Amino acid sequence: MSRKGCSPHNAACEGFFGRLKTELFYPRDWKTTTIEEIIQVVDSYIRSYNQKRIKISLGSLSPIEYRESLGLTA
Repeated sequence: MSRKGCSPHNAACEGFFGRLKTELFYPRDWKTTTIEEIIQVVDSYIRSYNQKRIKISLGSLSPIEYRESLGLTA
């Protein structure tokens, strides 16, 4: 694990969680939402993020499609 404040080591996670908060958490009112519902919504978001979201840096493929193109999926 990297030291606190060593941003090059956690840049990917920081980017993902920034998008997660911007696209999922900030636009909604979560006051009446149960923990189970939050888990389901976050799980759905992560699955969508990996399977459907296209990234230019991956050759306009989703992360799953990119891994499949490299033969890295089981």
